[in-house]
Amino acid sequence: MTDQPLARAIGVTRRYGTTTAVNGISLDIPAGQLIGLLGPNGAGKSTLINLFTGLRKPTEGRIELFGRDPRDVEARRRMGMTPQETGLPDTLKATEVMDFVGAHFTRTADKKALQEQFGITEFADRQVGGLSGGQKRRLAIALAFVGRPDLVFLDEPTTGLDVEARRALWDGIRAFHADGGTVVLTSHYLDEVEELAERVVIIDQGRCVADDSVASLRRVSGLRRVSVRMAEVPDLPGLVAAEREG
Repeated sequence: MTDQPLARAIGVTRRYGTTTAVNGISLDIPAGQLIGLLGPNGAGKSTLINLFTGLRKPTEGRIELFGRDPRDVEARRRMGMTPQETGLPDTLKATEVMDFVGAHFTRTADKKALQEQFGITEFADRQVGGLSGGQKRRLAIALAFVGRPDLVFLDEPTTGLDVEARRALWDGIRAFHADGGTVVLTSHYLDEVEELAERVVIIDQGRCVADDSVASLRRVSGLRRVSVRMAEVPDLPGLVAAEREG
């Protein structure tokens, strides 16, 4: 008998009016994995995360979180999440925000250790309203780990961060995973998924089109990442995605 997955999507579809954001996805999240969800904007990655975390209800199919409905409080206490955008109270200090979030859980992580791990120590006693965008993002990601979760969902966790901050957060995520934690993250950065994920799920137009290890998918796809300097990127055959910097 196999172990029960921590979370499971069974034939899940989510529609918004006439738009189908998630289309018949079935996906198991076993304990101990670090899973990367890849896909273009509008592919359905964030909607799938919101279904797993109970922020949205499926139109069809079923979601299980620790064998329960994801809106069940007992299930949510074993889960941490950082959405793409997080509203934080401007008048509270960073350390006070961590205390506030921790009060919702029956067990909490070592606050000082988390602050050190995610690069928060230097601004822990400053009000959130005075923090930079990158500092707020670091705090938002650390909040996902405050309740000592078994499973963490991170939606585009490092968007907008500089290289040094991204790598610091990678180290924090790796440490959590190495200690037995399970992570599901979405990202547009191929290097981020390659650095962190051991399993990659590719979503396109609301469907799961691939689910395998990074190495296996690289062998199958034969994709290459090329950096060039040009005013505009032409419509090249075989071009999967383009990112512009500067």
